[in-house]
Amino acid sequence: MEFLTDPIGWWVDPFVDNEFMRQALWAGLLTVVTTSVVGTWVVLRGLGFLGDALAHGVLPGIAIASIVGFNAGVGALMAAAAMVLGISLVRAHSPLPDDTSIGLLFVGFLAVAVMIMSTPSAARTGDLERFLFGSINAIDGTDLRRQLAVTFIILVGTLVLYRALLATTFDERLAGTFGFRPGLVRAALLALMALAIVASFETVGNLLVFAFLIAPPATATLLARRVPSIMATAVVVGAFSAIVGLLISYHHGTGTGATMALCAVATFLVVMVATALDRRRAAGEPLPSEA
Repeated sequence: MEFLTDPIGWWVDPFVDNEFMRQALWAGLLTVVTTSVVGTWVVLRGLGFLGDALAHGVLPGIAIASIVGFNAGVGALMAAAAMVLGISLVRAHSPLPDDTSIGLLFVGFLAVAVMIMSTPSAARTGDLERFLFGSINAIDGTDLRRQLAVTFIILVGTLVLYRALLATTFDERLAGTFGFRPGLVRAALLALMALAIVASFETVGNLLVFAFLIAPPATATLLARRVPSIMATAVVVGAFSAIVGLLISYHHGTGTGATMALCAVATFLVVMVATALDRRRAAGEPLPSEA
């Protein structure tokens, strides 16, 4: 209970006394901004499975980059671009439902990644665990500047595409009558998703970035109604989860990325229960403790 009995020592001192904690805090907050802004559209459009597939789709690029010896971010971005192109092509030329098409690509890319990672060359690199589970405590100034640049691109892209994304999210047919092209807007959203995932995988890890892409925006939809409010609330929820998860990891030695992701999911569950009880109270129904 030190977070209550010694709040300064638990909440503040780790960031004051440790440079790596300050770097990790900035990296976590930048991750929250990118994933919350893009994740809002993912949640509102029901693209959770697509987001998961895209998050795993970058794995072959990361594995190849680790073996060959070039930048893992570049490899991830190339793999994400291939995944986006593949999804667009399969969606355009296949009569299969979207989830089936995405599932096939998901399995294919994941299988390629596992095959590459199982080779002796991959085993000797020693960096794959970092890319899978994150290494936020190893973030340096260069990583932060790169992440800041991607965050700026995503914010500008979202601002430019806001009206098109809003219209196509709620009624694609009506959006078409206003001159928007749903297919092009969807491709642009996939590109923003890919950028957010690639920018965040070194922070929370490829296998955990999906939690930040979904959990804070999902929590925000329970608390807000307008899209800008949902985005702002998602950033607040994500920031809270990142800070608490980072501090729990620091004080108790748990995996940082996994702890932050778990805090984001736990926050969603708490808010879900609280809002459900509030709705029952507002409707005059007895609460479980009163039944």
